[in-house]
Amino acid sequence: MAERRLMKELSELSELDWVHVEMWMENIFVWDIFLPVLNKDSIYYGAYIQARMNFPPDYPYSPPVFRIKHPLLHPNIANDGSVCISILHPPGDDEMSGETASERWSAAQSVESILVSILSLLDDAEISSPANVDAAKLYRDDQSAFQEIVRQQVQFSIKNRPAGFEAPTENQAGDDEFWIPSPEGSVDFSEGSPESGQESDVAEDAEEE
Repeated sequence: MAERRLMKELSELSELDWVHVEMWMENIFVWDIFLPVLNKDSIYYGAYIQARMNFPPDYPYSPPVFRIKHPLLHPNIANDGSVCISILHPPGDDEMSGETASERWSAAQSVESILVSILSLLDDAEISSPANVDAAKLYRDDQSAFQEIVRQQVQFSIKNRPAGFEAPTENQAGDDEFWIPSPEGSVDFSEGSPESGQESDVAEDAEEE
């Protein structure tokens, strides 16, 4: 069931112009995600988020793991790139966190709903229970410094985006030919990274999968 569901979702995502998804090494349970931030009101506007999703064998009954593969300062993004967001938490109520089942993962959710939630999270940080305490403190106490680091990271992600990738314009939004397949191999975000308070973590492929 998991393979069929993932193939269906992959096919549906391929029709969208605001995200690009590829299987890693032809493994349907491991996807590389290329997600541009298109909200002009966001301090992350223009960023090219590169992430990896690992799906469990019992998907969609258990949530995937989503990790950003380059520095991105945010109170709810940990130093290893993992994103702390309710939709990625296991199904059911959680008395410890106060999250209800409706906020957490369920089989009715999808990769698309995860990506939409993550884009929304970028501009709606939850600093009361941060995954990155230092980022939350800077976000709360010094917005100017926080935004400057984010600005550097956005520029870094643009510089290191896959060859041929650009954010869609309004005219390109409906162009099915817009997305260009990325070249073989991964982009190395480990060199030349601006100071971020977050470690770069690209070279974790088959060992963790």
